[in-house]
Amino acid sequence: MCHDCGVARFLFVVVPVVARLWPAVAIGDALAAAGHDVAWCGPEHDLRPLVGPDATIYPTGKRSYRAFREVGVAAVRELWDEYVLPLNRFIQGPVDGAVAEYRPDVVVADQYALAGALAAHRRGIRWATLSAGVLELTPPAGDPSLPDWVRSRLAQARQAAGLPADDGVDLRFSPYLVLATTARALTGSAPMPEHFALVGAALGPRRTDPAFSWDRWDPDRRHVLVTAGTLSDHLVRDFVTRMLAALAPMAARVQGVLNTAADAVPDPPPNVLVAPRVPMLELMARVDAVVCSGGQSTVNEALLNGVPLVVAPIRLGELAVAEQVTRAGAGITVSFAEATPAQLAAAVTAALDEPGYRGEARRLSREYAAAGGTAAAAGRLVALAADPIAPMRGDADI
Repeated sequence: MCHDCGVARFLFVVVPVVARLWPAVAIGDALAAAGHDVAWCGPEHDLRPLVGPDATIYPTGKRSYRAFREVGVAAVRELWDEYVLPLNRFIQGPVDGAVAEYRPDVVVADQYALAGALAAHRRGIRWATLSAGVLELTPPAGDPSLPDWVRSRLAQARQAAGLPADDGVDLRFSPYLVLATTARALTGSAPMPEHFALVGAALGPRRTDPAFSWDRWDPDRRHVLVTAGTLSDHLVRDFVTRMLAALAPMAARVQGVLNTAADAVPDPPPNVLVAPRVPMLELMARVDAVVCSGGQSTVNEALLNGVPLVVAPIRLGELAVAEQVTRAGAGITVSFAEATPAQLAAAVTAALDEPGYRGEARRLSREYAAAGGTAAAAGRLVALAADPIAPMRGDADI
């Protein structure tokens, strides 16, 4: 860091999953707006529309997230074996080259961009972990052998990069700083080391947000947004059919906004607007309830706006998020695979009409705001870059 001018250099190493990219982009934009130098390392096709034409990108090429097969705890093993480890083998060389060429003060690595953590650790550069989901923060308890299994996969990644299998540093958790886009109101009593910063929702302007047909918006009805995220398109058709059957009888007082491909719903009921892409943050400020699969990004956006949720989790961290939302009283969990139209209608009606859910969602909104969001995350990164003797905190045992 240039201590005379106060400018630091940050390199963000990302994975090509939109819900994980948006928090990184928001934080990077905040750092750039404050006068710091920011560069990106990831697939340029995904990054360029999000970060703008003038941003510096070190391209890695892209290895796409394959359609998943497993649910429950088995899905965690599938995630690591089918995506996280192959992705990091694929990007290891480009990431190492980017770190060597850009010479950042701090590498900001997505929790699954292990190559970023590896390159920084190997070169003695401080790095921060950006945890955009709760799966690693609050891992599932259904398989006692899972933590050791994940550590064995981490050891393989380290050895492939020429590092010892274990030197006390868990690549998922920077020993300097971990930025987690959640709030203590959701994680509850789960232990967190002191260098873990739960910043709430890291949000910012989105360059790719589409226009929305507000002329079809009925101000006299209540509004429910239904979205299943970006990784579950191959599973949602049956759920969408049941959800439409739940919303159709509510036409007199409810208008739905369904975020899915138009060809997935060839004949929607008159009270449901269908759009493959929506201006999510703009909508969140105007809807009365959200139905989702429990992706951390969507839940954060809803809760920051005080909007109650109906959560139909499918796999991985969604299961934990659904439990957290329900425990906090800000929403209702339903079965993604088995909830009937009547059960879905009852859950939506409760989220809209029972004041307790909205009251708790608004309480969580205040806690999210107090966590600081994007500004807090950027501030912690600047402080790390400015501290010449930032200590390593050791292996994070969570």
